[in-house]
Amino acid sequence: MAEQRRPAEQRRPAERRRPAGYRRPWVADNGDGTYRNPVLHADWSDPDIVRVGADYYLVASSFHRVPGLPVLHSRDLVNWSIVGHALPRLEPEEEFRTPQHGRGVWAPAIRHHDGRFWIFYPDPDRGIFVVTAADPAGPWSRPHPLKTGRGLIDPCPLWDEDGSAYLVHAWAKSRAGFNNRLTCHRMSPDATELRDGGRDVVDGAALPGYRTLEGPKFYRRDGWYWIFAPAGGVTDGWQSAFRSRHVLGPYQDRIVLARGDTAINGPHQGAWVTTPQGQDWFLHFQDKGAFGRVVHLQPMRWTADGWPAIGTPTGRAVDRAGEPAGVFGDGPGRPVLRHAKPAVTPVSPVTAPAAGDDFTGPRLGPQWAWAANPRPDWWTLRPAGGLRLACVPTDAGDDLRGLPNLLGQRLPADRFRASTRLRLTGTGPGARAGLAVLGRSYAWTGLLRTAHGAVLVRRTAGAGERERDDAAGLDVPLLADGDPAPVLLRVDVFPDGRCQFLAAVGPEPPRPVGPPFPATAGHWVGAILGLFATAPAQAAPEDPAQGSADFPGSGPAAGPLAGTGTAEFDAFCVTDAGRADRPA
Repeated sequence: MAEQRRPAEQRRPAERRRPAGYRRPWVADNGDGTYRNPVLHADWSDPDIVRVGADYYLVASSFHRVPGLPVLHSRDLVNWSIVGHALPRLEPEEEFRTPQHGRGVWAPAIRHHDGRFWIFYPDPDRGIFVVTAADPAGPWSRPHPLKTGRGLIDPCPLWDEDGSAYLVHAWAKSRAGFNNRLTCHRMSPDATELRDGGRDVVDGAALPGYRTLEGPKFYRRDGWYWIFAPAGGVTDGWQSAFRSRHVLGPYQDRIVLARGDTAINGPHQGAWVTTPQGQDWFLHFQDKGAFGRVVHLQPMRWTADGWPAIGTPTGRAVDRAGEPAGVFGDGPGRPVLRHAKPAVTPVSPVTAPAAGDDFTGPRLGPQWAWAANPRPDWWTLRPAGGLRLACVPTDAGDDLRGLPNLLGQRLPADRFRASTRLRLTGTGPGARAGLAVLGRSYAWTGLLRTAHGAVLVRRTAGAGERERDDAAGLDVPLLADGDPAPVLLRVDVFPDGRCQFLAAVGPEPPRPVGPPFPATAGHWVGAILGLFATAPAQAAPEDPAQGSADFPGSGPAAGPLAGTGTAEFDAFCVTDAGRADRPA
């Protein structure tokens, strides 16, 4: 739905310099008044949205990644940019010092009420929390616990017309021992406390065929209370709507969006929003494996009997007894792949969330996140541009999945090319740095410092397996200062999830490093593109032999970890690798 007030200040991230010929890896705006789905072709999982004036703000799950709770902005629901994060660090601070895959921040809800933005989010191991801000770009308040306990997920508030407030949430069977039900509480209007023990308002076990009912979003329209909620599971589910004249029920139900005969599996879990012109739209995710839960935009209308119809109309609706209800076209909608854009003025410029980074700004681009709460001495931005990562001593062995100082971003499309140039400086034997594609399995290519020089390597690890060499190493010459020569690292990613690493030393053209490999999803997340730099655990920070890795362009002013050496990375360039089916 919508809120009419706008925040006093709306900061936008500065545009980064782009190389000549740059083409974004994915753009949803077709440039002719139409858009294509997904409007966000990256892992913006479990989206929720609110309109404030003419501006739309979207939040998504972030799980163990830091910073958490990303906030995106759009003026037309098609062209999006990242404006910030509501959680600069995850709490408890100590626990999130190491990667906690599959834990952390699950499906949030965003609302605008009483002149402020409110995000309600769950940590499935701790409870439901609330943060607020006057400006969606931040700063946000510290998390306030609203309801503590295990298995509490997917909260969403509702402030009613009479000033009363409510909270609906779902349950995670992995923590609570049960799921498939939605619970509603009365809540204080300032969202500091719940005022009752809660009541189950929708029980999926009582609905034929329902399983894994979760992800509720709470609304009120024309005297009806509405709960939009998905069921059926992440990969193969559907979207239902529930309505009642009373906030605590009983609720009627109808399936309003399903896959049908389309290729869009599991079109569900998202949010309803109304434009200033009165058009209704629904955003939802589709699970695409290694590419994560990408976000689709569907047109929404209302049937003659007052139910939402989402996407392309189909058939007739069916009641609980399996009998046809309503008229033709009232059945569960099917997802659209292309549609006219929302009617807004002025026309929004074509854009998409950042992917590449020239590392020339005062901070990392907002697309980057760490695998755990970071230390300020892990990284710095070089004055002339470039990211310098400290080769942090690690006891994670050779497993990048346990590395807290892995800096990553979502795969930004289903076909793209990412490249950077890497140089190790001041490192000793065992230091390594590189470019990774990481999920439950992973592969990386980069530099490994040895007792006799440096080697360009390609290594891989299957799910639950140890890391191993996957290609013959290539000796890299040392420069006059004793550091290895810079190497160009590149990965090409294809729509079937195949990836190919390439590399070059000096002026040579890039050549494949090892065979193609499949990207794989992580724990509730898609694969990530990662940069990292490490040293052996026995190398104490005060050992001046350990050095660094430079990826020309990154970080805060504290500077890299003293004495460990660095990896320097040049600008991280992400392009569409020659995609020809859309405008630049």
